[in-house]
Amino acid sequence: MKLLTDQSSTMMSSNSLYWTLWMVACFGEYLGQNLQFPGQTYGAIGGSVMFTPENLGSIGIDVQITWNFGATNILTGKAESPTIVPAYIDRVSFDQNTLSLELLNLKMEDSGLYILTVIPVSGDQLRGETTLQLFENITNVRLTGPEETLIEDKSSANITSEGSGTITSVQWMKDNSPLSSSSRIIFSSDNRSVSISPVERSDTGEYKCTYSNPVSSETAKLTLIINYGPEGVSIKGPDEMDLGVQMFLSCIANSEPSASFSWTFNGSDTGVTTDQYTIDKTDFTDSGEYICTAFNRFTNRSESIRHVLRIQVGGGGLSTGAVVGIAIGVSVAVSGICGLIVYFTKNNIIPKPNFQKKDKASGATAQRGQELDISFEETSNFSDTEGDENRIYENRNEMIYENLETQAPNRPSCSTAPPLQARK
Repeated sequence: MKLLTDQSSTMMSSNSLYWTLWMVACFGEYLGQNLQFPGQTYGAIGGSVMFTPENLGSIGIDVQITWNFGATNILTGKAESPTIVPAYIDRVSFDQNTLSLELLNLKMEDSGLYILTVIPVSGDQLRGETTLQLFENITNVRLTGPEETLIEDKSSANITSEGSGTITSVQWMKDNSPLSSSSRIIFSSDNRSVSISPVERSDTGEYKCTYSNPVSSETAKLTLIINYGPEGVSIKGPDEMDLGVQMFLSCIANSEPSASFSWTFNGSDTGVTTDQYTIDKTDFTDSGEYICTAFNRFTNRSESIRHVLRIQVGGGGLSTGAVVGIAIGVSVAVSGICGLIVYFTKNNIIPKPNFQKKDKASGATAQRGQELDISFEETSNFSDTEGDENRIYENRNEMIYENLETQAPNRPSCSTAPPLQARK
């Protein structure tokens, strides 16, 4: 029985201790401190700071108050008319309604613990405290960067920051985004300088460095330009152009800064130094090879591109396939015509020529070859009714061939046939 009683007492004592520790953990910061202030108050040298209790409530003005800086008294007395010690007469301002204390013309030695004690007419004494930490305002922040020309993949860039005041934080930004370290971007141990090696075109932009502390901040800016190119040079313009029209060729290059341009035509300098080549009125002599060369004077690099232009008769011209098709069509047509001639000749649709040799006795005539007397006779009947008479017309053509080539005496040449004669 006694054993059970001892066990019950032990359990009750343990529970009481547990709840006591829990209350201390949760509310310990308020035990003996009924007035609440921010745990830390920040101020700037030469500025001012206000200490205001956050949970004063309604206590009236007929109370005794005391403001202390550590063990040093600042003011004391009734809230409606406290007495300020001589050392703080020109440096403090007191609000009797909120019991706030404003401290002016802050000095570094003002850093420390400030305590407010309130003694009401009736009731318990109230107390609150806060710690003041002072900082020098940040001023004259500036960035120093490379002065030489930066070339992509060749140069390195070092940016160094400087400034005055109490600096508790340094932040770097590029184009309004945080600048992060990488294998190329390395920050110093105090974060006040950054090194970029080698530079790339993506490093072009605005860099910002911000110095800050709890009471002030200041930002400096610096712009880096990374030079590169030219590269990706191309010419935009037609490969074929009609005769007698205006034409443009445009040269494009990826370069920083912008590249300068020069043009050659069929190997000769044109004197054109802009990115656009203009022909006011095309001519056949404008056909040929055009070369555009882009040059970057900072990187000392150049790149060229070739463009071939053909001037053609208006209407768009014919493609190679069309020309081949026409040639084949002409060949087929010629073959067809030859076939028809052979066919008509074999079927006596076209009369056969009658060759008669004429001998010549003279030597000159013998050198010229033999003359051939060719005559054709063809009779056609036409009905021409004039009264009761029918007239028959006969068309007789004579063609005389004479070989003028001594090497080919059997090849005739043609002369014009005589006009038609009518006979009754």
